[in-house]
Amino acid sequence: MPVKVLFVTVEMSPLAKVGGLADVAGSLPKALRQAGQDVRIVMPRHRQIEPSMLGAKPGAAIAIGVAGGGEAAGSVFEAPVGGVPVYLLDLPALFDRPQVYGEADDNARWVAFCDAVLAWLAVSDWQPDVLHLNDWHAAFVASRLRARPDLPQAALPRVFTIHNLAIHGDFDDAFAAAACLDARVLESPLTSEKWMTRCGMGQGILWSDAINTVSPTYAREILTPEYGTGLDPVLRARASDLVGILNGIDYEEFDPATDPRLPAHFDAERFEGHAQNKAALQRRVGLAEDAHAALLGVVTRLFYQKGADLAVAAVEELLTRGRPLQLVVLGTGDQQYHDQLLALQRRHPGKVAITLAFDAELAQQIYGGTDLFLMPSRFEPCGLGQMIALRYGSVPVVRRTGGPADTVREWTGSNGAGNGFVFEAADAEELAQALERALTLFARPEEWRQLVRVGMAEDNSWGGAAQAYVRLYEHATRAAAAGAGPGRGS
Repeated sequence: MPVKVLFVTVEMSPLAKVGGLADVAGSLPKALRQAGQDVRIVMPRHRQIEPSMLGAKPGAAIAIGVAGGGEAAGSVFEAPVGGVPVYLLDLPALFDRPQVYGEADDNARWVAFCDAVLAWLAVSDWQPDVLHLNDWHAAFVASRLRARPDLPQAALPRVFTIHNLAIHGDFDDAFAAAACLDARVLESPLTSEKWMTRCGMGQGILWSDAINTVSPTYAREILTPEYGTGLDPVLRARASDLVGILNGIDYEEFDPATDPRLPAHFDAERFEGHAQNKAALQRRVGLAEDAHAALLGVVTRLFYQKGADLAVAAVEELLTRGRPLQLVVLGTGDQQYHDQLLALQRRHPGKVAITLAFDAELAQQIYGGTDLFLMPSRFEPCGLGQMIALRYGSVPVVRRTGGPADTVREWTGSNGAGNGFVFEAADAEELAQALERALTLFARPEEWRQLVRVGMAEDNSWGGAAQAYVRLYEHATRAAAAGAGPGRGS
């Protein structure tokens, strides 16, 4: 029998995308449905989502209270997106905003979103077997059901996926009182640290039946003080219910042989189109059109986590030594990284090109036109960039952490099993050494092509992950049926 899963998320590609969560929401449910499961998505109807353009059908009216007073009222639209039924909670007072995140009332909005999910479920003809909650914004569904065991949905198994543990969703006691979060969810035998229950991430970890994060290595890392962002004690207490499932990418969307955003198509055996893409990319961003220079690509949010400062220092060192390379960067984020990158571009005109924007078409052209793809992350729960790069023939250079550690292996020669270049410490000199190894190999075209072929043959599709999620749903179902354990507050 197929399992019926409600996938609760606040972003989903292509409807509303900010980060990797949207990519997962846009592809994992699709893969699960292809595997025979009845997965459906519920999310806010953000301003940029136009139901009429999706052929959406209007559904039930809903109204919920909002922390701090007042009521939000609206309705639910249902639309098929990529073959997956999506329920859009249209509550204009909460979600008709210029951006998905970053509003002053975000905590109240996400608690209200979770209340709206439960209000819709109370009147919906379709009922799930499992609730799949994604990141702290959806965690308050677990909180509400923990506090209200009388609700019919309280018996449903709850799976909580941590996409980025570093973003907690903190709140204080005043907000907890306003949102009716009381001792039933603010106290747990698993922690005496008050703050751990005053954040959405802690709520999801404590009150779900099964927990996962988005790569096996990251699942191990977050049990340590270095990567646990303070929540590692409660994660260790739930370790028997925690697994790492590596994200995948949608091989229909990410295919260099058909991608309409590329100037030229190619595959591992007919690779000539890659050179055409490289030249087109160089022209587009204002780099010297040089086939012999190794072109490095970066597509990322420019925050501390992503290590843009390490990239600046390492590339500066190599360019100063006259090494044959170019750098193209696409992303936005903190001003300090904008300033560092723009200064690097000024010092090396024609060799460094910085685009401080979000541009989906340019992102694909970077994947499909660069020789090397750079991910010097200080931590990385999964990362999709290195997987897309492998698919598009751009050799990844990554720090050994999280998902990159699970997907990229150091090239050790034609008889080895590597597919890229890896460095250990979050250190610019180590990154420069990894880039030097890559440049040395790039100067040997036959071996370089062999490395590229190995990378393009990797299978980072969603097939294996979908089956692992089915097993996780089964684990959560057994735990919920037992009616005991940490996730049920006993």
